[in-house]
This record gives sequence, structure tokens and C-alpha cells, in this order.
Amino acid sequence: MQKKFQLLMAGLILASMTSGALAHGDVTPHPVDTSSLTPIGTEWVVPNPYRGNEKAISVGLDGYEHNCAGCHGLYAVSGGVAPDLLKLNAECLSIASKNAQAACMNDSDDYFKTRTLNGKKNSEGRYTMPAYDAVFTQEAVWAIKAYIDSRTLEEAAKSTAKH
Repeated sequence: MQKKFQLLMAGLILASMTSGALAHGDVTPHPVDTSSLTPIGTEWVVPNPYRGNEKAISVGLDGYEHNCAGCHGLYAVSGGVAPDLLKLNAECLSIASKNAQAACMNDSDDYFKTRTLNGKKNSEGRYTMPAYDAVFTQEAVWAIKAYIDSRTLEEAAKSTAKH
């Protein structure tokens, strides 16, 4: 009886440790299949050349679901665990000047690229977001950003329709 109790307790402790480890989803970077997209090349480009490209948005959705949704939320709707990615371009869209808006979007793209590739560390030096530079190609980064941009536009349209 004592042995069964010890095994049960060990199992419960192990199970509780495992569920805590998965609380923010699988943060192991997964490659994104970009074989259906037009290659961009090895030199990084800004702005995002895939913005508005439906095929890239579809590829980006798949990449987002497998790499980002665990922390940033399904359909890029943040649950508060990690920053709200829909806010990356929200301010840019409200700028009246098209030139200023384009500059803002370029800055947003550059920020997204840098953060995605390098990850983010907290003040203690621990990663709070993994770095994807060893896994993501330029095509993967821009496809995911194209998906996030498309979601930002969808949400902006919903907000405009309500008013």
C-alpha cells in the first residue's frame, strides 16, 4: 500500500511539473514550409515583400499557429501572456500621410524581424521569447508578418464598421 501511494504521489508531481512546462505552449521553434512562395534571397529586405500576398498570408498563418499562437494567442488575438502583435501596425494605419504610414510600416517590419530572429531576454538574461534565427528563413519571417498584418487590417475594419 505504501509503495502504491509513493508511485501515485510521484506521478502527480511529475504530471503537475509537465503541465506547468506546457502552460505557454510549445516554444520549440518549428521550421515553416515556404516552398510555395517566391524566394526572396539571402540579403534581408525591408519592407515586407509579402504584405498583402494571399499565398504568403496562408503560409504565415500556418507558421504563426505552430510557433507564435502558444504565447501570442490564436488568430493573433493576445490573451495577455505576451505582447499583442495586432498593435504592431495599428498606429501606422491611423497615420493620414501615406509616406509617413509607409515609413511606420517599415519600422514595424524591421522591429518584427529583429525581435523574431534574436528573441527577447528578461533582466535576468533568460529568454522570454525564443530566437528563431536558426530556424526561420527570411521567407518564413515575412510570411508570418504578412499574416499578422492581414489580421491587423481585419480587426481595424471591424472596429471601423462598429463606429
